[in-house]
Amino acid sequence: MAFVNLKKKEVQVKIVYYGPGRGGKTTNLEYIYKQFNHRIQTEMIAIKTHGDRTLFFDFLPFEMGQIKGYDIKIQLYTVPGQVKYNATRKLVLRGVDGVVFVADSMEVRREKNTDSLKNLQDNLIAYKKNIDTLPIVLQYNKRDLAEQGVPLLPVEVLEEDLNKELQAPSFSASAVQGTNVAETMKKIILMVMVSLQQELK
Repeated sequence: MAFVNLKKKEVQVKIVYYGPGRGGKTTNLEYIYKQFNHRIQTEMIAIKTHGDRTLFFDFLPFEMGQIKGYDIKIQLYTVPGQVKYNATRKLVLRGVDGVVFVADSMEVRREKNTDSLKNLQDNLIAYKKNIDTLPIVLQYNKRDLAEQGVPLLPVEVLEEDLNKELQAPSFSASAVQGTNVAETMKKIILMVMVSLQQELK
């Protein structure tokens, strides 16, 4: 459940970008930060762990209005992708309201994607959250690499590997070029808002 600040009459919503290392989570947030900096209230904070980073900043959503008279503030986070930082990943997931799972489209990363999704599932269970009921959007990143001749997994294979059971909304994307980055973010914000409105009824 989102954090409700009674004093500020504000609902703080936490969205976490999750996925394998070097899959494009950080690039997604950096693109959002550049494109929408007029809606961002805070500096982007990066916590560096050796060879990996956790990023976060507060984001004002698009004309979402209010829920029950409360303003909405979105907090966007990434987790470190590397396996050795699982304790940090788990910590970042505390209080999560929605997840964007950023999958790496490169053929060589297939197993890393499925391992990371399983890891997400396990870490959510630790907080008594269910991946099947939590708002989640899948993003199949790095589709632009096809132009450079890099072998990519077909979207159908990614859907079969990652989305067969979840049946979540999914986007083909290029975080470097910005393709479907904003669309992915808007979709997860919308899903979280709907979920919150149902919880607050």
